[in-house]
Amino acid sequence: MNAGAEWPARPPDPPSVASPPSPPTTTRPVAGVLAIFVGVQLAQILGALDGTIVATALPTISSDLGGFSRITWVITAYALATAASMPIYGKLGDLYGRKRMLVQAIGVFLVASLLCGAAQSLNQLLLARFVQGLGAGGLGTLSMAVLADVIPARQLGRWMGYQGVAFAVSSVAGPLVGGLFVDHLSWRCAFFVNLPVGLISAVIVATKVPSSRHRVVHSIDWAGSLLLAAALSALMLVATLGGETFGWTSPQLIALAIAVPVLGFAFVRRQLVAPEPVLPLRLFGDRLMRASIGVNFASGVLIWGGIFFVPLFVQEVNGVSPTAAGFTLMPLMFGAAAGTLVAGRAVERSGRIRSWPIGGSVLMVIGIALLATIGLATPTAVVGAWALVLGLGIGFVMQPSLLAAQNAAPVGDLGTATSAVLLCRSLGSTIGIPIFGGILNAGLAARGMGSAGFAHAVPLVFLAGVPVALASVVLALRLEDRPLRTETVIAERAAPQGS
Repeated sequence: MNAGAEWPARPPDPPSVASPPSPPTTTRPVAGVLAIFVGVQLAQILGALDGTIVATALPTISSDLGGFSRITWVITAYALATAASMPIYGKLGDLYGRKRMLVQAIGVFLVASLLCGAAQSLNQLLLARFVQGLGAGGLGTLSMAVLADVIPARQLGRWMGYQGVAFAVSSVAGPLVGGLFVDHLSWRCAFFVNLPVGLISAVIVATKVPSSRHRVVHSIDWAGSLLLAAALSALMLVATLGGETFGWTSPQLIALAIAVPVLGFAFVRRQLVAPEPVLPLRLFGDRLMRASIGVNFASGVLIWGGIFFVPLFVQEVNGVSPTAAGFTLMPLMFGAAAGTLVAGRAVERSGRIRSWPIGGSVLMVIGIALLATIGLATPTAVVGAWALVLGLGIGFVMQPSLLAAQNAAPVGDLGTATSAVLLCRSLGSTIGIPIFGGILNAGLAARGMGSAGFAHAVPLVFLAGVPVALASVVLALRLEDRPLRTETVIAERAAPQGS
């Protein structure tokens, strides 16, 4: 079946849910935009930070609450709920307003954070972490969409660059902050610290962010939402449990693997008939959207591959301490932050996006290929330099390609388009890490667990990332420059009386 038959060209929205023909335009003062940026960025940082903040606290949590065999589910439950809720929040934001849904997502996240910190058993903690992930799914998705609402696309790249800096800091800071709480206070403080920060974010969002409701008819595809959540959960469980908790040929894993395409097919069928689909397939009729999703998936695979395996290499091969190994991530994160800042400024000046994901994808190929050459004699500084190249490429790719998708999406589908891109970025990391882990284990099985074994196995992991980066180059070439919105567009639907 050709692409046109599988993904028909995007038609206009149905009359019953159509966007207003001429939405009003506004230009917000810089001070107002800055306040909004601070509010939504605090929310986004909370979601990113809590994905990793408990990593260094897991042994202590296990000691206090027991359940060592299930302790990794403290991270897994959060990741599952976050991924499953992302597209649902995107759709709810399009229907009911992103300001309203973001405040509610922050509220869910804060209540769950309080319950996490107060948990008296591992089962209570796991349930609270799942609920916390349900809130976190809205923090990243809706924060990005809110900024796209209040900042013209021509200027949005610069602010996304600032977001890249915050992402880099929070990604590195999570394990470090968690370790400080465990060493000097309590692991429970890793959750309680969310409360004042989240409250500040909620107040700013509630008072500064304008409404952004674009649709007329409120209709939620709950069946499609459940099918999507089930399919994503099954996929992530296969990726996280395969080869570790369950063998690849175990009945449990085979059942989960079969469930993924079955649930996926059922979801697609539902989206074709639903009056208001949670993930409109018409979006995928746009090749720019497909390309943006593809390069974000690739960047998700590579950035988390670097985050996991660069510190592992320098710790096991070069013999540095765990803390020093964590700091070797700084070049990767600095590169990603610098890349988003440079690309964002350049997009604002030129109004052109396409060249940055292409150049960034080429840099990702170079960076991951250089990391594939490291060995026993490679100094830590050289590993950091190659990681810097990879990070710079990732920075050139992630935010500009997301901006391209947001600019191409109809105003009424902005949240949905944003969530689709971010979801695929998240899936890239979730699926990529277990695959890389399998390659690592195979390499260690061949050479042993010593420094020589890791010096052989870790470069194999990076070598496996080369085709992923090459695929990103091919996909980035399919992007195209389209005129960027030069005005802030906020399409509001009159609120019902008494609301």
